[in-house]
Amino acid sequence: MHFIPSTPLLLALLLLLLLIVAFSSGTEVAMLSVNRYRIRHRAQSGSTTARVLDELLRRPDDWLGANLVILAAASVFTSAIATILAVRTGHPYAVPIAGAALTLVMIVFCELAPKIYAAANPEGVALHAAGIYRVLVWLARPALWLTSTLAYGFLRLFGIGRGTGAQHSLSAEELRTVVAEAAPLIPPRHRQMLLSILDLERITVDDIMIPRQEIAGIDVSENWEDILARLRQTPHTRLPVYEGELDNLIGLLHMKRVANELVRGSLTRERLIELARDRESYFVPSGTALNTQLAQFQRDRRRIAFVVNEYGDIEGLVTLEDLLEEIVGEFTTDPATVTHKDVLSAGAGVFIVNASATIRALNRALGWHLPTDGPKTVNGLLLEHLETIPDPGTMIRVGEYEFEVLQVADNAVRTVRVRLPAASAAGS
Repeated sequence: MHFIPSTPLLLALLLLLLLIVAFSSGTEVAMLSVNRYRIRHRAQSGSTTARVLDELLRRPDDWLGANLVILAAASVFTSAIATILAVRTGHPYAVPIAGAALTLVMIVFCELAPKIYAAANPEGVALHAAGIYRVLVWLARPALWLTSTLAYGFLRLFGIGRGTGAQHSLSAEELRTVVAEAAPLIPPRHRQMLLSILDLERITVDDIMIPRQEIAGIDVSENWEDILARLRQTPHTRLPVYEGELDNLIGLLHMKRVANELVRGSLTRERLIELARDRESYFVPSGTALNTQLAQFQRDRRRIAFVVNEYGDIEGLVTLEDLLEEIVGEFTTDPATVTHKDVLSAGAGVFIVNASATIRALNRALGWHLPTDGPKTVNGLLLEHLETIPDPGTMIRVGEYEFEVLQVADNAVRTVRVRLPAASAAGS
C-alpha cells in the first residue's frame, strides 16, 4: 500500500520549500556582499559567529556548493508539488495557472525580496546564516564531493583547474577605492594620509626635492667671517659643506656639534672641515620612488640625501621631513592659518609665490591644477614656456593661471605673482 500525502501536508511542504528557496537566494547575496575584512576583524576580536562565517568565506566552494544543492533540490520539489496540487483540483488549466502563479511567487518572494533585503543588510544576514551553512556543508559533503569533481572535470576541458581562481589580495588602486568608499568612517585628514601612503610608490624624489640652486650650505673657500655669520644665522640643523661648488662635497655638518665648538671658541676652518667629514654624504639616484627612499632612510638611519643624475651631478636635496610631509602634510604650528610655506596671499585669487616651490606641492596644498608632466618647479614651468630668462614684470598665462614675474636672480625666476581663474578665485 503506497503512502499518498494529503493536500494540507503538500501545501505545508510547498511553503517550507519556498522558504528554503528564499533563504538560499538571500543568504547567497549576503555572503557574497559582506565585508570580509570587517568579519575577519570581528573574528579576531573574539566573536564566535564571525569566526564561523570567516571560515566559510575562506572556502567559498563549500558553502556555495551546499547552497546550490539545497536550492536545486528545493526548486525541483517545489515545482513537482505545485504540479501535483494543480492536478488534484481537476481544472483543465490548473497546471499552467499553477506554473504561472508559482513563477510569480518565486520571483517576487523567493528571489527579489530576499536578495534586496540581504543586499541592504549583508552582515546581519550572513552572520545569522553562518551556523546553518556550517551544518549544511557537513550534511552535503558527499554530494559536494561528487558535484565538485564533476564540475572541475568539465572545466578542465577549458584549462581551468583547482586553485586557479582569483586571489583576494588588493592592488594599490583597489585599496584607494576601499579608502574612498570608507569616507564616512574615516576623518578627512586620516583619509588623506592613507591615500598619500598609497601614492608614495608613484612619486619620486625628484618631485619633492629641494632644487640644487636652493640648497643652503657652507662653502669653506669663502671668507671665514662670512662662514661664521651663516653658521650663527642658519635655521637648519644640518648643512652640507663643500669647497667651491656643491659637487665638491666634503660632508654634512650637524649644527649641534658646531654650537659646542662655538661655545668653547675652538671652531676653525680646519675643525669645521673635520666635523663635516665625520658624516659621509648620502646619495640616491634621481627617479627613486618615495616608498623605496623611506625604507632606505630607515635602514641607513639617515635624514638627508643628495639626489644625483646619471652623470653623478647633484640635482637636489631630499630630507626625511619632506618625505613625511607627503604623508601628514606640512609641519606648521597652526595649519588653519598657514596656506603653504612658499605662498603668501595677496588678496582674493592673488598669491605671491616662491618660484622654487614644486608644482605638485602647490597643486596639493592649494587645490590648483598646474601641469605636472613637465618641469617640477614654478621656475622651470615659466622658463619652459618663455624659452628665455624673463625680466621682472613679464606676464605669461599657463592654462587658466596668470603669472607675473616679480624677481629674477642668478638666471632663475625667484618670485611671481599668480592670479587664479575667476571661478577658483571666487571659491578661495
